[in-house]
Amino acid sequence: MKAVGRYGGQAVGLMVASTIALTAIPPYRLTAQVLSPRDSAVHALNRLAYGPRPGDVDRVAQGGVMTWIEQQLAPERIDDARLAERERRFDLLSYSRDDLARLYLDAQRARRERQQAQRADSMMGPPADQADQSPERLRARRLAGELQELAVVRAALSERQLQEVMVDFWTNHFNVFLGKGADRFLMPSYIEETIRPRALGKFSDLLIATARSPAMLFYLDNWESVAPGSQPPFQTRNGELGTRNTLFRLPRSAFRVGSANRMPKGINENYARELLELHTLGVDGGYTQQDVIAVARIFTGWSIAPPPRGGGFEFHDWAHDRGAKTVLGVAFPPGHGEDEAVRLLALLANSPATMHHVSRQLCARFVADDPPDGCVDAAAAAWQRSGGDIREVLRAIFRSPDFWAPQNVRAKVKTPLEFVVSAARAVGADPDSTARLAQVVARLGEPLYLHVAPDGYAERQEDWLNSGALLARMNAAVAIAAGRLPGAAVDLDALVPATADKDSLIAAVNDRLLAGTMSEHTKTVIRDQLSDISDPKQARALAIGLALGGPDFQRQ
Repeated sequence: MKAVGRYGGQAVGLMVASTIALTAIPPYRLTAQVLSPRDSAVHALNRLAYGPRPGDVDRVAQGGVMTWIEQQLAPERIDDARLAERERRFDLLSYSRDDLARLYLDAQRARRERQQAQRADSMMGPPADQADQSPERLRARRLAGELQELAVVRAALSERQLQEVMVDFWTNHFNVFLGKGADRFLMPSYIEETIRPRALGKFSDLLIATARSPAMLFYLDNWESVAPGSQPPFQTRNGELGTRNTLFRLPRSAFRVGSANRMPKGINENYARELLELHTLGVDGGYTQQDVIAVARIFTGWSIAPPPRGGGFEFHDWAHDRGAKTVLGVAFPPGHGEDEAVRLLALLANSPATMHHVSRQLCARFVADDPPDGCVDAAAAAWQRSGGDIREVLRAIFRSPDFWAPQNVRAKVKTPLEFVVSAARAVGADPDSTARLAQVVARLGEPLYLHVAPDGYAERQEDWLNSGALLARMNAAVAIAAGRLPGAAVDLDALVPATADKDSLIAAVNDRLLAGTMSEHTKTVIRDQLSDISDPKQARALAIGLALGGPDFQRQ
């Protein structure tokens, strides 16, 4: 077993073995049939937030958990000055999409020049170093790291915790892969302008905004989807319009280095399929392949301006299929343009299949991996009553008996993002603006915005639990406790006083980090590992590390 930190492989190895046994340990069970105010506060902070910070449990329990939930459902009324101050350290937020597009083009230009120089050098001798270390490329990488770190810092510091949870939920639901071409510069505006302002608004508004997003249009290739046989207009030198394909310069060359200009030849079904299967109706939503084709035809012409013009949304009327279509038995008459896609999106947003599919995903996020039917039904009913108001859907979930049922308390396992952020919050860590915390999340298996497939990261615990992943979490937990958490300062003296009394130490760690939820199994293992340690500070660090890396903290 690999040694972790300065405590040696034997001590930590025993705890890792017990942690790996998480999959065999029965889920945490409350003996009471009704949650106490403190239990309720812990549960709400674990599900609606990224875990409690020191003092949060008592504050929420004393003020009333439902009062706190209502406050979280109205984030615009919550003062978030500390986060606002920290956000000012992120250069990325001062860049517009036009700025990022210019940086992207500069990086491409520098890359082409470097490749040309390397080809010339290779004719004279051994090839030069292939690593792209140009200033433009390094700046682009730094900003990409800032984008990932910003998500972690917001989750750790924001008072508007539910909003941050929902931003993560929708970013995953409407997944876009940051590593694909132009999405390297389109992704920041996708998060800041498309997802964040609508995370608690109307689902139909969010759906339309994601459909119009250049990041989504590029990721799922709809930007190059055109009606078969369509030809773009161009302006001749004397001002007349023509339609010769040879003069059409699609911005593909600006988006992808080294690819030739070419005229798109027809419709692309990628976005249409994911819109129906993932974003709205679900795989069992009752649509057919003919529906997919009709949806793709409806979205022909939804495209992107080239980077020199900022990469914004453009509707190309010349590329749109103006023929009649039918989707899910609903007729879309001929002669329409951009408006028929907006009509389709509104139709999908209010479909019973969409209500059920997305409500089930929300209940899986907040209640249980296999959500109870009662929760899903309550959420879908609220959706129908409110016209898809996300706040009302969430309110129905949080008021559902299933949300508060003892069998659903601490029944979910944290994702890597949830684990890192909840650990940082538990010890009162102060994250900086470097990308190091986001890198920890990536090493644990969830590199932010880098899930390649459209389905986003999984929610179920079996997708995150294996011996290697749990060992990596234990390494991260011990690093946190030893004051070696990358990118965050931790003051353990302010959290848990060092003491030679092992039982008092374990009790303090249990109370202040785990809100009293530590199992007897974990207490016994930690007590055994502390038996040979005489230094109170080393004992404290080991106890905190084992508590954060142990099975109790992995559950929420």
